[in-house]
Parts: sequence; structure tokens; C-alpha cells
Amino acid sequence: MKKALFPGTFDPPSLGHLDVIKRGVSICDKLYVGVTTNLAKKKSSLFSTDEKVHMLKAITQDLPQVHVVSFDTLVIEFAKENSIDFLIRGLRAFSDFEYEFRMALANRRMSGIETLFLMPDERVAHISSSLIREIGRYHSSLLDFVPKEIEQVVLCRIASHEQKEM
Repeated sequence: MKKALFPGTFDPPSLGHLDVIKRGVSICDKLYVGVTTNLAKKKSSLFSTDEKVHMLKAITQDLPQVHVVSFDTLVIEFAKENSIDFLIRGLRAFSDFEYEFRMALANRRMSGIETLFLMPDERVAHISSSLIREIGRYHSSLLDFVPKEIEQVVLCRIASHEQKEM
């Protein structure tokens, strides 16, 4: 059985994330979607780790080979502890490549675990958390950016976050 890990902050989960998850399950038997904390972004997070896990479970409930988890260790530590065969990372644009390439090399050096890069569908490759937040600030529909199961939650959180900043 081949096991993979798709780690990320997922703040919030987007249609781009969901696309990479669906592509990932086509190449492994079990896909862990691992919610991690980026310490550099922790203060600006919209959602708690538990909220992100809950949203990811909601949008992947029809994918039985997906297991949503959270962890606060290095990605490779979680991967080794769970006998992960390979990591999955999404590449939206060439600008993502340099960072992801360096991380993949470091992870392989430290663990021997390879990273597979998957490109999302071109219809969702432009989606980023900052784009979702910007559109949400204007109370516009997010259905082209986040799964419908979580759109209202995301819109409400962006609105309440905006209120706190005022």
C-alpha cells in the first residue's frame, strides 16, 4: 500500500487544494492531508488548526482514501512516524517552484522521502489565500475559489476578522 502526505496550512482550504487532493488520491492508496502550522503566518491565520481539519474533512468526505490529520512537528518527522512513501506538493506557478524545490531537497536529504509535484487544473491554479481574503472582504461569492461546503464559513470568518482589525 502506497501512502502519501499532502501537508499545508490550508487557511482556508481552496478549490486548488481540493484539486491537488483529488489528483493525489489517484496515485496512492492512502493520502494523509496534514494541517501544519507555519510559525511565520500563525498570527495572521484566519482559522484554528481544528477548524481547518473540520473543513478539510467536510470537503473530502466522499474520498475514503483521504485521512485529514494535524501535526506540529517537521513534515518529515510525521512522514517517518507514519511510514509515508512520498510527499505531495502543489505547484501553482513557477514562482512556487524555487521554495518547493529547496524544501523537497531538504526533506529528501533528511529522510530519503521523495516529493511529487502536482499542478492543479488551470481553472484553479491562480487561487491563493490572499486572493480569497481580498474577494471575501467585499462580501462577494467565493464559489469559484473555495468548495461550496465551506463558503459561508469562510465569508463569515473574513467579515469577523475585518471587524476586529477596525
